Amino acid sequence: MKIFVTDQGGTRHELEAVEGWRVMEIIRDYGLPIKAECGGACACATCHVYVAENWIDRIPGMRDEEQDMLDMAFEVQDNSRLSCQIIMNEDLNGLELTLAVYDA
Repeated sequence: MKIFVTDQGGTRHELEAVEGWRVMEIIRDYGLPIKAECGGACACATCHVYVAENWIDRIPGMRDEEQDMLDMAFEVQDNSRLSCQIIMNEDLNGLELTLAVYDA
């Protein structure tokens, strides 16, 4: 399985994805610039990503906790999600994301 991640500089990366892993873990393990400070506990918004429009309806819906954390993120858009809340599975093979800019 693969995911495609565009970093903040516009470079597109093809990453091997492992079923059952949080998308945030995959991005972090490849060394891309994502803070992921809370480690996937949905207690921050430092793994904020933009999901490609053609994928929005194909990923599981957002829980209230995720929406609350996104309320604290910068430059939130309609396609904003926390990558720690997206669990990789076969249906997400080919998922396309862009890393959001975060406040350093």
